Amino acid sequence: MSNSGSKEKLIKHLEGGEAFMALEDFIDKIPFEKLGEKPHNLPYSFYELFFHIVFAQKDILEYSNSKNYKTSKWPDDYWPKESAPITEEAWDELKKEYFEDRERFKKFILDADTELNLPVKNSENHSLLREIMLVIEHTAYHTGQMLILLRLLGLYK
Repeated sequence: MSNSGSKEKLIKHLEGGEAFMALEDFIDKIPFEKLGEKPHNLPYSFYELFFHIVFAQKDILEYSNSKNYKTSKWPDDYWPKESAPITEEAWDELKKEYFEDRERFKKFILDADTELNLPVKNSENHSLLREIMLVIEHTAYHTGQMLILLRLLGLYK
């Protein structure tokens, strides 16, 4: 299989819908007022999980291709301080940020000069393929948690 064919397959998984539900298929099923709820004593809300997905994707994208990458502090930077967004505008901005970063990641991956098996800009050991797989696996993992939250809140069957 060609490098471009492999890249296309990775993009399909990055977008979701292959082995896990695409975020755009359910992100708007939760009303703003429920974003911060933690049903059944779960340690996180829908908002917290989505914030975490957005931050991790951005961090890995920057790690992979930015000359100005700064290491984030785990776990403090990766999770929001609040269980819900302050305003609906902030929520809309977070969703927009996720999809814009995913598009940036897709363009970077599909660039003819981008090699999947070479180390990324900020590592001597981590290939772009590894970083893409991290984003896919991480998003899939937390997407499942978000869907369970929606079910526990009675918003998804």
